[in-house]
Amino acid sequence: MLPELHRALMDIASLMNRPERDAQLLEIAGLTLERALFPLLVTVERRGPIGVVELADGVGRDYTTVSRQIARLEEIGLVERRASPSDKRVREAVITTKGKAATDAVDAAREKMVLSLFKDWKRDDFDELIRLMKLLADSMSAEPTRSE
Repeated sequence: MLPELHRALMDIASLMNRPERDAQLLEIAGLTLERALFPLLVTVERRGPIGVVELADGVGRDYTTVSRQIARLEEIGLVERRASPSDKRVREAVITTKGKAATDAVDAAREKMVLSLFKDWKRDDFDELIRLMKLLADSMSAEPTRSE
């Protein structure tokens, strides 16, 4: 049972992390953006304001790399950096109006792709998938317990 769950999760993660999928999504969205910047932009929009260290941890990259990539997103006007209100030593990335328009275009493209993917599913099955995925995500983000 657990090996099948693990295999399914690994398959999903592998499919979602394929460069071709991001390229297709960006093309449908009408965006020309370096593929490495794409997940950072979306994460800043979804979880921002967010510090570089937290962002790097979330995407599994070195914080110095993420810092350079956020600087690039700032150069092209998709995010801005500012001092954190709670800790002035921390610089947070925040989505700009232009960045929000880009992530909105990505959301519309993602919806188009997903609707095609689930076109043969029953609505109840789709709703159940969403419910179970939320349950899984919540359970995975909870503090791990140690078996004794």
